[in-house]
Amino acid sequence: MPNTIEHFVAADQVTTELAGQLIDRAEAFKNGAIANIDLPTYAANLFFEASTRTHTSFEMAERKLGMTVLPFDPAHSSVTKGETLGDTLRTLAAIGVQVAVIRHPEDNYYKPLIEAGLPLHLINAGDGAGQHPSQMMLDLMTIHEAFGHFKGLKVGIVGDLAHSRVARSDMQILTKLGASVAFSGPKAWYTDDFKAYGPYVPLKDLAPAVDVLMLLRVQLERLSDAEKAEFSAATYHARFGVTQSIYDSMQPRAIIMHPAPVNRDVELASNLVQANRSRIFDQMQNGVFMRMAMLELVCHSPLTDKGDFPHANADSKR
Repeated sequence: MPNTIEHFVAADQVTTELAGQLIDRAEAFKNGAIANIDLPTYAANLFFEASTRTHTSFEMAERKLGMTVLPFDPAHSSVTKGETLGDTLRTLAAIGVQVAVIRHPEDNYYKPLIEAGLPLHLINAGDGAGQHPSQMMLDLMTIHEAFGHFKGLKVGIVGDLAHSRVARSDMQILTKLGASVAFSGPKAWYTDDFKAYGPYVPLKDLAPAVDVLMLLRVQLERLSDAEKAEFSAATYHARFGVTQSIYDSMQPRAIIMHPAPVNRDVELASNLVQANRSRIFDQMQNGVFMRMAMLELVCHSPLTDKGDFPHANADSKR
């Protein structure tokens, strides 16, 4: 029986079997498979942080599945009047929304909502520096396209580790699938939660050893004022960025990945963003198909009714 998940929020939900199921389904969508979803299905995308790729990718995925997408702009919503996220979701569920995709600056924002009995399916599009499960899954799809497997692969994750939800999600699932992970970038950002998954290795030693070099953006918006004042793009690129010489040291079959947006000439030389080893825009394309697979999955899962939230179809049960 296929795996089901009523809410898709974190890496620890994904078994090896579910990862394979989602990759297979996303690859099928990429090859023209028809969606299996009850229509009409209504979705809303609630992004409380700026996003281009994730937001538009989810909306494209929803539309390809045949969903109706309700526009939602936090800046013009009742959140600005003090409404809680829980009450916003109660409202959306009451008018008939079945799926909410949410990006929020607070780590683990989804936990109390799910514990209370969320009245619609939730997909976490990123919580603070916590988790980014849809990026994790599209990264798996992209690696699978390149190598056909995960066991025994060597993956280097390089950059702003401390503030990266992508790094945390990816290191968890990759090690679960049998890959080995190592880290690089500013050593101060290699915190204890990463040490449990792999060693710190200087970039000049890491790059020639890995099959996948996964780069991370320096998240200036999450740095302290003192850190921002000290940051130099040129210095960072020279010490921790992929320059032409680092690129040339990589194995012939190795690939470069990046969740984007890319800061050109910071984590990656501008002329290498679309180089032969780069899979950055392949990741973006794969994101649509993987998010289709994730949305289809949650829509096939029954919701656990804990009685706290009103449901849109409550009147029909009377």
